Amino acid sequence: MIDWSGGNDRGATPKKDAIWACAARAGTTDAPAYFRNRQEAEVWITAFLRTECAAGRRVLAGFDFAFGYPAGFGKTLTGTDDPFAIWDWFADRVEDTPKANNRFDLAGRINALFPGTGPFWGNGLKRDIPHLPRKGLARIDHGMTEKRQAETQAKGAFPVWQLSGAGAVGSQVFMGLPMLARLRHAFGPDIAVWPFEPLTPPIAIVEIWPSLIAKAVNENMPDGQIKDAHQVQLLAQTLSRMPASDLTLMLDVPPTNEGWILGLGHEDMLAKAALGARTPPPLRNDCFAMPQGAYWTPVDEAQTHLRDKLTCVTGTQTVALQDAAGRFLAQDMSALRSHPPAPNAAVDGYGFAGPAPTGIARLKLVAGRSAAGAPYAGTVPPDHAIRILTGANLPAGVDTVVLQEDVSASATDISFHGPLKRGANARAAGEDMQAGQPILQAGRRITPADLGMLAAAGVGAVTVRKTLKVGVLSTGDELREPGTAATQGQIYDANRPMLGALVAQWGYDVIDLGRAPDNRAKLRNILDEATSKCDVLLSSGGASAGDEDHMSALLEGTGSFALWRIAMKPGRPLALGLWNDTPIFGLPGNPVAAMVCALVFAAPSLRVMAGGAWKQPTGYQLPAAFSKSKKAGRREYLRARVEDGHVTIFPSEGSGRVSGLSWATGLVEMADPAQKVGPGDLVTFIPFNGFNE
Repeated sequence: MIDWSGGNDRGATPKKDAIWACAARAGTTDAPAYFRNRQEAEVWITAFLRTECAAGRRVLAGFDFAFGYPAGFGKTLTGTDDPFAIWDWFADRVEDTPKANNRFDLAGRINALFPGTGPFWGNGLKRDIPHLPRKGLARIDHGMTEKRQAETQAKGAFPVWQLSGAGAVGSQVFMGLPMLARLRHAFGPDIAVWPFEPLTPPIAIVEIWPSLIAKAVNENMPDGQIKDAHQVQLLAQTLSRMPASDLTLMLDVPPTNEGWILGLGHEDMLAKAALGARTPPPLRNDCFAMPQGAYWTPVDEAQTHLRDKLTCVTGTQTVALQDAAGRFLAQDMSALRSHPPAPNAAVDGYGFAGPAPTGIARLKLVAGRSAAGAPYAGTVPPDHAIRILTGANLPAGVDTVVLQEDVSASATDISFHGPLKRGANARAAGEDMQAGQPILQAGRRITPADLGMLAAAGVGAVTVRKTLKVGVLSTGDELREPGTAATQGQIYDANRPMLGALVAQWGYDVIDLGRAPDNRAKLRNILDEATSKCDVLLSSGGASAGDEDHMSALLEGTGSFALWRIAMKPGRPLALGLWNDTPIFGLPGNPVAAMVCALVFAAPSLRVMAGGAWKQPTGYQLPAAFSKSKKAGRREYLRARVEDGHVTIFPSEGSGRVSGLSWATGLVEMADPAQKVGPGDLVTFIPFNGFNE
């Protein structure tokens, strides 16, 4: 997809209102390419189409300007309404350099062919131009309709006659048709233009208008992205992943000499494709409803329920590779090219046709060398060798490399001791990754090592899940902000900073929702506002069934409320539900219980809702440095840390001892059955970062 421009050179730094292009294959896009002028863009487009044709691939190439003019224009200009005659007429007369072009003067000359003032207007130069008015209000009696049929149907589309001013598209048409004419002549039978010709050749040229997916563009705009770049990337991705039947339906329009916009008349289908691939359906209203009779719910049962019922709640966006670390992949990734792309040397040395037999091998040297990025273009004859450097492509006639440290070399020949098997010190093409080979699966959190692999495979951009927005809310009249005055009957809000830091550590966007009083009406307003900007909420306090547990009471009124009494210590009550289709995790108000429940339940749940896979925490079997006895029936989590290879626990299990969380580096998990632990016994220690690695 190409976003064209009718202006002059825009400079080396990427800018809006310039030329942008983006290619997509099966929903995977390259990074958008910026071109400072039309000359550079045309060279790139031509080379891209030649490469695709040579590889045997078909191309749908979209350009965002009109391919024709209102009926009757061509007859006055060329004697025929054949659109290609109009294209060639412009190609013969448009003068275009990076710094200047003659579009305004040429428009004045065209206007002189028509009665009245002529159809074109919008002189954007300081000097006056005969027959070209600056404003469109005085144009009369030129005999042309203001818009093509396509612009009449496309809401908000500007007429092709306007050459300058906000939203004008006329200059893009002027400066785009000559380029299309040259492409037609350059590719001959390999190119067809829609809707003028049947799309049987490998290259199909179509007219696009990114405004048809404006809602999706605006909703999925990455921070700092230039809109022109984003919209061609999104449109390319949308069309490349669209079912063939839908694309065929959009292309099935009667031929017209005025041209047509791809997707016009099928706006809902196109918009749904652009939005639907990025906005998952909401969670079911009963996603938190446990089976009847499960009063004291085991931890494993609660986790299994969440794993099976929760789904991703975030949309997708395409980002440049360098911005993808830590994000969840939204679709499977395949290598765009093989790695290495060609056989190459693994060491510095000398290349030849192997193998080398036992004994001393002597080979003549050919002139030149093969280096990374500068391969040797010739063929190395038998019984000859060539100087070759690490990473350099193996020239024709070479399949083996001997290390330079093992070689005696002169200006004309080399010698070394064999044997050396064929293929030694050489890498085969694609031995790491083959083009088209799946390399990463959707749902993976991208690591720095993944970025290296993707880059080596030729991937410049990836489609990822938008970062989960997690609202953190504390409830209770007794809470005060840390650092402010508080009475003996008030406490400082420890949960909000603690939970917010946890969420940020897990890689999500934290939205601080502050403190909610014990007032149902005010809490309702806070939730209404919060759900307009958050994907999920973590609240603490008010999660049970007491008189002041307003969170539970409000969620109960939605029909989605579930109060779970978990068979665990600490952290028994969990209130869960949906508010305006936004999931809410109501954690206990006690800071120790709130953090343990967040680690055990919220961490893997948020990972699923962010687009990842459910992940059990990573624990280790280590010897205990403590004694502990527990009864059957519930799981216990002890604040713990490792000292000298042994696990020690915080001396008090009281859930009000928040200092124990700071002292600990993880939790000891004690399973549901009764058990006794003594010094030296193996226990399961889960470091805090093991809950959401």
